[in-house]
Amino acid sequence: MRHAHTVEQVRAAEDVLLARMPEGALMARAAHGLAQAIIDLLGSPYGGRVLLLVGPGNNGGDALFAGAVLARRGCQVEAWTFADRVHEEGERALRAAGGRSSRFDAATSRPAPGTDLVVDGIVGIGGRPGLKPDAIAARDQVTGLPVVAVDVPSGVDVDSGETPGPHVTADVTVTFGTHKVAHLVDPAAAACGAVHLVDLGLALPPADVEALQPVDVAALLPRPGTQAHKYTRGVVGIRAGSSDYPGAGLLSVAGASTGLCGMVRYVGDAAVATRVRDVHPEVVGDGRVQAWVVGSGTGPHAAAELAAVLRDGESGVPCVIDADALAHVTAPLTSPAVLTPHAGELAAMTGVDRADIEAAPLAHARRAAMTYDAVVLLKGRHTLVAAPDGRVRVTTTGTPWLATAGAGDVLGGLIGALLAAGLDPFDAASVGSWVHGAAATLASDGGPIVAVDVASAVPAVVRRLLA
Repeated sequence: MRHAHTVEQVRAAEDVLLARMPEGALMARAAHGLAQAIIDLLGSPYGGRVLLLVGPGNNGGDALFAGAVLARRGCQVEAWTFADRVHEEGERALRAAGGRSSRFDAATSRPAPGTDLVVDGIVGIGGRPGLKPDAIAARDQVTGLPVVAVDVPSGVDVDSGETPGPHVTADVTVTFGTHKVAHLVDPAAAACGAVHLVDLGLALPPADVEALQPVDVAALLPRPGTQAHKYTRGVVGIRAGSSDYPGAGLLSVAGASTGLCGMVRYVGDAAVATRVRDVHPEVVGDGRVQAWVVGSGTGPHAAAELAAVLRDGESGVPCVIDADALAHVTAPLTSPAVLTPHAGELAAMTGVDRADIEAAPLAHARRAAMTYDAVVLLKGRHTLVAAPDGRVRVTTTGTPWLATAGAGDVLGGLIGALLAAGLDPFDAASVGSWVHGAAATLASDGGPIVAVDVASAVPAVVRRLLA
């Protein structure tokens, strides 16, 4: 599991460690980790050329000490500083190792020819979002050069993942001790590039934001016991599709019919049911279920289909509510549910502009989960799964090729199968989203896919996880 802690949690853990370590030892550990990551990128430090952008705090100190390590290894290192006073010991170490340091001047400062990469140490995790004018000017001067951010890209909001002002966009972010929310949650996560964690030995409390890793997904996946039969493995019912949108029903069933539960029932338009049976002869009709999936392609019948599902939910049967049915959800829900909106659908549900949701997805997903008393899966590049108690899991699997019609229908069916197999809504939504993204990546293999390809790749992903 990748855990993302808040600035307050990190600072408290650092204080405990600092109290029992020699002065400067923690920064030295961070700086050496940063320097090694830069060396890995350069291939060899000897003959390389690195430019440091150095702010006034410990973040700038990390950059300066790392620069000193690089200079001692034969790298040409120059630092631009952005304050009258920077980390004095770090600056002395850089100069003693042969590096150069000067105050940034927007009119005259230019990267030296042949500069290999830029290290962003302007603002650390204690900084406010946005950049000051001189930092913006320096950022613009190094456009086109690879950027390594120290802890977080300068200017992002660390605890929310928001980017309300100008900020640095990094190719690689080297962070210390633990991940921060900005490393996982968009739009800030998109500015981080690849994230490399340097372990500092911090003792940290549980985190409210996390991201599943393959071992976590494998541990959560339902597996049939030796005495299992189709009913003990769970039955999921699909109420999706219509004469206008038959494909939605077929794709929802495809997502559910990936082998993760024992049986799939289709309840809906008769013509769609015939097509479902032609493609999936193992799917049966109405009957008792352990979970429902409702909404995709139901059009004018969405309210009635949702009402039928929620009546069953009064006895504890959980459901996945997607697409057309989301417009008919009223808060709070009285049965266990997973809501699966994209930003536009959540905007319609909550009366908030779509742009505002896209700018602050973590805040809006959490607020919706509390309002509806349900798990809310907010789709995006990094999909968020928010529980009513504030816990959030971030999906980091997937590929841009997954932005294709019907992919959400497959996801709803997949989550419904996991609910029927016994996972609680939070686990079902986060595991389903992870597997969905991994299946898309596998099916894509770097090229285009359609939604049915994602469903077809799920069994292979599960086999790899369980192996």
